[in-house]
Amino acid sequence: MKTLTISGKRKTSIAKATIKEGIGKVRINKKPMEFFSELQRLELKEPLIIAEKVLGKLNFDIGVSVKGGGMASRIEAARLAIARAIVAFTKDEKLRRAYLAYDRHLLVADTRRKEAYKPDDSKARAKRQTSYR
Repeated sequence: MKTLTISGKRKTSIAKATIKEGIGKVRINKKPMEFFSELQRLELKEPLIIAEKVLGKLNFDIGVSVKGGGMASRIEAARLAIARAIVAFTKDEKLRRAYLAYDRHLLVADTRRKEAYKPDDSKARAKRQTSYR
């Protein structure tokens, strides 16, 4: 039985998806998809819906472990890890192109991070203006 572990990152969240042959179950932090709100569930299901359209029946189980960050970035990291895991598991070029055509962030991580604070200032961007009157 083939098993793969693929990761996805978003801001400070890191998701690790483990994919293996099975019946199509997806669990995030050992919780079923029904545990999440409707919007979160839809975002998590996007890669699965596209994969089902391209491949037909899904014959693999995915377990995702997510750490760090807030709820939104955890969902996006999990979504990225799921899509990458499915592409790596199936090795299907047509599926990879379908993901990229739908949303590039299904396979390519968003590398934006918080900008560093500047010396002698309490914020990241330009210094405060001063008026000498």
